[in-house]
Amino acid sequence: MRRTNSFASEIFYAALKAVDPYESIGLNIENILITYQNGRYNKLSVIGFGKASCQMAKAIEDNLFEIIDTGIIITKYGHSTSHRFHKFKVYEAGHPVPDKNGLRGTEKIIELLKSSDKNTFIICLISGGGSALLVSPYENISLKEKQEITQLLLNAGADINELNTVRKHISKVKGGRLAEFAHPARVTSLILSDVIGDRLDVIASGPTSPDRTTFRDAIKVLEKYSLIEKTPKSIIDILNKGTAGFIPETPKEGSPVFEKIENIIIGSNRIALEAAKEKAEELGLFTEIISSEISGEAREVGKWIARKAIEIKEARGQGVKDSRCLISGGETTVTVKGNGIGGRNMELALSFAMEIEGIEGITLLSAGTDGTDGPTDAAGAIVNGQTILKAKAIELAHKKYLKNNDSYNFFKELDEVFITGPTGTNVMDIQIVVIT
Repeated sequence: MRRTNSFASEIFYAALKAVDPYESIGLNIENILITYQNGRYNKLSVIGFGKASCQMAKAIEDNLFEIIDTGIIITKYGHSTSHRFHKFKVYEAGHPVPDKNGLRGTEKIIELLKSSDKNTFIICLISGGGSALLVSPYENISLKEKQEITQLLLNAGADINELNTVRKHISKVKGGRLAEFAHPARVTSLILSDVIGDRLDVIASGPTSPDRTTFRDAIKVLEKYSLIEKTPKSIIDILNKGTAGFIPETPKEGSPVFEKIENIIIGSNRIALEAAKEKAEELGLFTEIISSEISGEAREVGKWIARKAIEIKEARGQGVKDSRCLISGGETTVTVKGNGIGGRNMELALSFAMEIEGIEGITLLSAGTDGTDGPTDAAGAIVNGQTILKAKAIELAHKKYLKNNDSYNFFKELDEVFITGPTGTNVMDIQIVVIT
């Protein structure tokens, strides 16, 4: 199994390399310079927020050091330790639940944007995690209440579109509202996508793009998950006032605040999957990308991928000789009912392992491209047909761990957690199945 584990790891790291934020930003430096020079701007400011923002900012500083006036970056705790900046102030803050450091960093970004004018060129670096890290609750909503609704939606299993629909309508900076602060400056947003379909209004809650959702849509999300009664009253009041027209909607397509804004996707899950496929084929595996839009309950997706792997394994028994690789990507959800520790990738992997119990020659690696899976130090897990058998041998009750959403402790006991540390990028999750 070591060989297949190694194959899966090599394929995963090849995918990460293809969406390296530093390299991706580097490909856009020439266009940024042309825009700056042709516009005859007298000030260049840089802001960034997300798990990959430090890598992105490093590329900007290394290439444009002489013309940068100032910069502010907000990233997740532990994601800036390897970077030393001269032109940027870096704030480390909470993710996925926002905290005071995120609030402080966002206040500084707002101050910077308010000081800009038509002669200012702003580079905005956006990556996954930005929704939690760029935080400025609407008037009369406290940070504690923002934290509370975020946790309620996460625990209910809301997907990123639903979560961000609510976030955008209780925020001063999301859903295009950051663009309002920047107007009339010129803005180029360089974006590392962490959402299915690369929707600009969803990535980091679309701070510099037109918003497709409404206050009414946000209320519908809360109704869907039966959270109206649990949601802080201040949040319900804002959403109701917005629905009734007493509070302006988030800016939509055609708003003048977007006239001088350019949003550019520089990396995505699909790019990572294509690189993974190329690497798998280099390793001699017949490879198929089965989906780039994986979503839904993690444990159900784990079963679905397992069934596909088993079908291929059975076909090999009928004369198909090629070693295979199945690759998928996206972002699942976990409806939290237990009190354990885990993440969507490890929950998916545990469900997958239960489906392939005792079957030789199938290995799965499921991991987050940012290097973290839930509130843990793991990116995900690597499992095979022996995983559940090993658990039974040491009397680990795998079903109990799954029921308690405690996949991290399960895999830690078996030494099957996959740890990368912060990768500096974030384009959702990747699943790699090697069938030999």
